[in-house]
Amino acid sequence: MKIENINVTETIAQARKLLKDKTKVSAEFSVLFSIILDLFEVLLGRLSKNSKNSSIPPSQDPNREKTPKSDGTTRKPGGQKGRTGTQLKPVENPDEIVSVPVDRKTLPPGHIYKTVGITKRQVIEFLVKSKVIEYQLEIVADENGKRFTADGPMGTSRPIQYGASLKATASYMSIYQLIPYGRVEEYFRDQAGIPISAGTLFNINKEAFDRLEEFERIGKEKLRGAPFLHSDETGINVNGKRLWLHAALNDKWTLFAPHKKRGAEAMNDMDILPLFQGISIHDHWLAYFTFKCLHALCNAHHLRDLQAVVEASPDHTWAQSMKDLLLEINLATQKAGGVLKKPDSDKYRKRYRDILNIGDGECPLLPEDPDKPKKRGKIKKTKERNLLERLRDFEAETLRFMDVKCIPFTNNPGENDIRMTKVHQKISGCFKSFEGAQIFCRVRSYLITAKKHGISATDALNTLFSGKLPGFCNS
Repeated sequence: MKIENINVTETIAQARKLLKDKTKVSAEFSVLFSIILDLFEVLLGRLSKNSKNSSIPPSQDPNREKTPKSDGTTRKPGGQKGRTGTQLKPVENPDEIVSVPVDRKTLPPGHIYKTVGITKRQVIEFLVKSKVIEYQLEIVADENGKRFTADGPMGTSRPIQYGASLKATASYMSIYQLIPYGRVEEYFRDQAGIPISAGTLFNINKEAFDRLEEFERIGKEKLRGAPFLHSDETGINVNGKRLWLHAALNDKWTLFAPHKKRGAEAMNDMDILPLFQGISIHDHWLAYFTFKCLHALCNAHHLRDLQAVVEASPDHTWAQSMKDLLLEINLATQKAGGVLKKPDSDKYRKRYRDILNIGDGECPLLPEDPDKPKKRGKIKKTKERNLLERLRDFEAETLRFMDVKCIPFTNNPGENDIRMTKVHQKISGCFKSFEGAQIFCRVRSYLITAKKHGISATDALNTLFSGKLPGFCNS
């Protein structure tokens, strides 16, 4: 790492070499200065972290540059040459027709004018208003005076209540669009004159949560029997305490669950991985390896870790070689249709191992200091050495994407589904209760799953509050 043309990494290495010459400095000074160098390295490590060499999100990168276009060009925003455009088209049956006559006063005098035709101009307006439907339930009586009242439609048990469309809109705004309760309350009041309260909004989402119990049961069955599964977890704030949101998903189903723990206890309580027999894709959190299924590791994490080694230790050439190799294998796998033939797979596997062998020479185990007493437990290793050994010990899990067609190069699908929960935390700050986190997780799971099946969040919620589940829950 360089700071104003000073190679800090090399300077620290030279200082450590000088400290080894104990004839020039006292033992006390050597220990003190060694501690200072350790602290300095820790602080530099934190300063050098960004989204390319760690799990820090791009939004927190210092001096963040504007992301270039995906095709590498500097094209301007807006419609591009050669594109197939879309535009508004007039409708055949407008909701309202307004005739606009010619103002005769503006016409030249001395002529007789008659209507010969019309030209049309259509304007699309968006109106938000409440609609109150009154159901008048017939009451009949027999000859003895015994009365019988007609059964009203579902959801009309009280003299007045909110309908399915209003509930769907409220839940859509709060859980899908992540708008805080206070602003949803303000929207209904200002736009439609409906005095809905934050407590009522909570109860609407609680009703959705209760209606989705069967959805969650079906979702767990689907994910347990899937050939592959993405897993991820992220921290959430529940009333000022750090809890964890866990995710299990594939290309058709997504389930979230909050928990007080991050590890295997939470995964067991979620009750998906303990019965899963396919391939679990994750980011090397060791708790996932407690489950007896095949595993595949996220190579986006490996690329960032390798980039960190490249930046911190330029003399470790193995890290750049390994990064280039993983990207090369991924490209070759994509061109081959998602899986490599065995001769090609074996060729890449050999190159993978050769690079690790080079790494053994570039970052060997730290030698023991003969002057220090031997300690119990694991031998201290550098971050570079730990990464090297991880890639060696988990070779099969790292390279599984090139041998199994359904396994992607990264765990990005899992991270994509879970990302919006972080946006929710930024907007709303925290969940007020654990129950609120449970409601959010189950309803959000349903909306993401519906979208994966081609159903919009609005349609999914309208169906739910009408007392049904979409067809994909029966397939």
